[in-house]
Amino acid sequence: MRAIPLYLLGGLLALPVQASEVQDLLGRLAAAERQQSFQGTFIYERNGSFSTHAVWHRVEEGGAVRERLLQLDGPAQEVLKVDGQAQCVTGALADQVSEGQAWPARQLDAEQLSDWYDIRVAGKSRIANRPAVVLVLAPKDQHRYGFELHLDRETGLPLKSLLLNERGQLLERFQFAQLDTSVPAENAMQPSSSCRPVRFRAADSMDEGSWRSDWLPPGFTLTTAQVRRGPAADDSVTYLMYGDGLVRFSVFLEPLKGRVVEDARSQLGPTVAVSRRMSTDAGDVMVTVVGEIPLGTAERIALSMRAGVPEQASQ
Repeated sequence: MRAIPLYLLGGLLALPVQASEVQDLLGRLAAAERQQSFQGTFIYERNGSFSTHAVWHRVEEGGAVRERLLQLDGPAQEVLKVDGQAQCVTGALADQVSEGQAWPARQLDAEQLSDWYDIRVAGKSRIANRPAVVLVLAPKDQHRYGFELHLDRETGLPLKSLLLNERGQLLERFQFAQLDTSVPAENAMQPSSSCRPVRFRAADSMDEGSWRSDWLPPGFTLTTAQVRRGPAADDSVTYLMYGDGLVRFSVFLEPLKGRVVEDARSQLGPTVAVSRRMSTDAGDVMVTVVGEIPLGTAERIALSMRAGVPEQASQ
């Protein structure tokens, strides 16, 4: 399981009053997860497939945040997090989570986001029997998707979010069916016996200048750079994460060491994965871009990755 994205189609910021309201709504959204306890059930839709989930989110007296997620249909997938860090999960995910990557928290800034999205308040709605305000974020270019957020008037929590592509087609839906803002009981926060402790992959900071991108979508900057060590001493994968303040994508660079692999591209709902073989002085490398960005953008990023720093920068 992964963190459910918080985020659609829209218009322009029109009045200073609305700009102030947008800033207030984004501020309340960013603070809600850290300050508001709640529990409830929500529906998640991707590629026309639905699943239902229970969530228990508890803010402790000392400020620590514990959250338990449980899928209610199909496989009983589960994750327990403390301050955004996975403590236990079910299934193969327990062996794959990296310490620097596990569900990092978002800090939403209206001024920063307005450079890349047109943001406006689009009206009112009612979700899970609670009044909500509709906030729209429309991308200013073709390199990101748009979002429609229905934010709870009382708490600022996202009661519903839609993620749509450039043609207005639904890629992903998250919607609460029931929400209770009381503090979850302690026993509700206890994971099942099948929830396995997370074993983080070892990771080191990447040497500056080891890899670079000759092109990035406007507004995206590097936020994480790591080298993950594998079981063998020479088995390592470089991991880079980029973000624009709302959306993230990841780049993995893995030495092939003579292996023959084919280029690939796939999309499941909003998530794309593009893999390209790249030749370097040290041998061939497989570049894989994964994220909730358009497929063409991911392909351009994969083709833009380079080893080392530009010549003019190294002189």
